[in-house]
Amino acid sequence: MPASKAAYYGTKPRATAVANVPALTSAQITGGESPTEAEYNALQADLAATRTALNNALAALRTAGLMAP
Repeated sequence: MPASKAAYYGTKPRATAVANVPALTSAQITGGESPTEAEYNALQADLAATRTALNNALAALRTAGLMAP
């Protein structure tokens, strides 16, 4: 006996729109230099923005039921 197939009727849930990750504010360090405090702080800000965007995307997927909590 073949396995039964599940049918889906209705509208598929959609995740809430999530903004793109903003453009980088940090610059690439060249020549093996150590980063300045300003460069390091810019890198931290970029990482925080990326983390926030990722967490928002994951939350939207969970809310739409497309990802387990």
